[in-house]
Amino acid sequence: MSDRRLKAFYTVARLLSFTKAAKVLHLTQPAVTFQIRQLEDYYKTRLFDRTHNRITLTESGAKVYEYARQIFELYNELETEMNRIAGDLTGPVTIGASNTIAVYMLPRMLREFRAHHPEMVLRLKVSNTEGVATMVEKGTADLGIVEGPVNNKPLLVEMCKMDELVAIAPPKHPLLHSAPVRISQVLQHPFVMREEGSGTRKVIMNYLENQRIGVDRIDIVMELGGLEAIKAAVESGMGVSILSRETIHKELQLHTLSCASLTPALTRQLSLVSLRQPHRPPTVEALRDFAMDFYAAAPEAAA
Repeated sequence: MSDRRLKAFYTVARLLSFTKAAKVLHLTQPAVTFQIRQLEDYYKTRLFDRTHNRITLTESGAKVYEYARQIFELYNELETEMNRIAGDLTGPVTIGASNTIAVYMLPRMLREFRAHHPEMVLRLKVSNTEGVATMVEKGTADLGIVEGPVNNKPLLVEMCKMDELVAIAPPKHPLLHSAPVRISQVLQHPFVMREEGSGTRKVIMNYLENQRIGVDRIDIVMELGGLEAIKAAVESGMGVSILSRETIHKELQLHTLSCASLTPALTRQLSLVSLRQPHRPPTVEALRDFAMDFYAAAPEAAA
């Protein structure tokens, strides 16, 4: 039996989608379907039930899935061990990063990592926190770095750095006449908010909940999907906002924005996200270890 048939089955069973599996495997959907049919012919049983655009594992499919999971874990363990013995750190690593981290906090770390491991190829995919968690869970990213909470059960979440969020407004804005400021003072002004799914938005909402302030208190005038767009909106006087201090260094130097800490302070953890598995590929392990050390030793270097 060909390994590729079992891999196609395992990917479809894990994602419960032929379309998503085809993207992960870099195959056409008909090719994935053909390999599943070949596997079903080989075992002389149906592995999936297909009803109303939804698929589920049959009893036989569930058995094959459990054995396939163990087989691929052993394959991964074997490859990891052989690469460790050979000292091989070649090959690509795909990193998923949320917008804030990809633009403002990741470049220096990756530059220094590449200086230590020039033989490795790094690929970066940018999404919001939910998107990064999904990429890691589906295997389209090896490692994720996010600023929002992640609750996906298959994922291991490790804190690597604390980040402070501050209120931002144009210079001489009345909000900034006193510092630090309370969230109730911030919400007296029109507010420019990040989009749904953003880690920054989740952190702000959790902070409001902890302060027992209802969402109805926020006068949201705009919802924007990018930090630069938010900063431009605030600079133009559309409203105030809350962003990571790490993201506004340039604007503070140019005096196009001012900021004030919140009281109580609003902080969040930046986290490394990976699949829970007994053995990571050595390339992924090397990047994970370097990132943890980099942010722990030099938190000010994250920008």
